[in-house]
Amino acid sequence: MTLTFNQEKYRELLITYLPKLIKNEAENEQALAIVGNLMHRERIPEETELYQLLITLIEKFEQENYHFDMTSSCTESLLSFLFEQLNKNKDDLQAFLGLETSVDDILDGRQNITPEQAKKLGAFFHVEPSLFTE
Repeated sequence: MTLTFNQEKYRELLITYLPKLIKNEAENEQALAIVGNLMHRERIPEETELYQLLITLIEKFEQENYHFDMTSSCTESLLSFLFEQLNKNKDDLQAFLGLETSVDDILDGRQNITPEQAKKLGAFFHVEPSLFTE
């Protein structure tokens, strides 16, 4: 069964959540809360579209305001946050990635995240792979 995109349902979601450019920390926290809610459940296509839009807005705000450098400490912080949100741990990720990738090497900055690993991390954490690339 193929789900079709329902413009009216998407319009209702947009009216409910009123996504817009994020200009301050409070708005960022509000967007993060919505993303957190959407992240932990199966989404309909319209919710996935809203989810991706909010992630884009959050990324833009955080890049402009936090000046992220994807160093090992940032990667470790991001992964730690995602582990906590999904109630997962390094062993779960290691099992998902397989033997060819060492989670400890990624966390410690001894190994850069490849585009293929970014895709796998995105799938594991149910987020956009671009979160793991520079």
